[in-house]
Amino acid sequence: MISVNDLRTGLTIELDNGLWSVVEFLHVKPGKGAAFVRTKLKNVESGNVLERTFRAGEKVAKASLDKREMQFLYKEGNDYIMMDNESYEQISVSSGQIGDGVKYLKDNMEVAILMHDGRIIGVDIPNHVELEVVDTPPAEKGNTAQGGTKPATLETGAVVNVPFFISNGDRIRVDTRTNEYLDRV
Repeated sequence: MISVNDLRTGLTIELDNGLWSVVEFLHVKPGKGAAFVRTKLKNVESGNVLERTFRAGEKVAKASLDKREMQFLYKEGNDYIMMDNESYEQISVSSGQIGDGVKYLKDNMEVAILMHDGRIIGVDIPNHVELEVVDTPPAEKGNTAQGGTKPATLETGAVVNVPFFISNGDRIRVDTRTNEYLDRV
């Protein structure tokens, strides 16, 4: 149990028979009356957002999450097969549990699986990945003065906007959180 005064962004708590991640928090100390903590919580499993106010000093249960490093092996239907790096045990993870990160998964990529009470609640893929451009229109001469962008399809099927000088076969680094081109590798 932790005090709501100790809540921080990203902390996961157990509340109302569910797991909630703290998105925002604000300690309010009005001139008259008792202090309170206003929070915005996101359900880890369903994605629902809830705004809740706690009295200062109130206790909540901190969720115990197990983070295990795993390696993505292959895709089988709608499931993604992962292997635990320590026990070599293979588990199946659905695309819904991975979320938007599925478009960046490459064979043998290292990911972190978040588990609570033996069940998977989320998959953290690396913040930056290096992928090869497989399809992008050629740059047009004289079109680069404004520093514009063009769409490029990557080896995993993801589409990102890249500068005009990027061509087929180039390896680029992409930010998986924002789906943006970072640089050429």
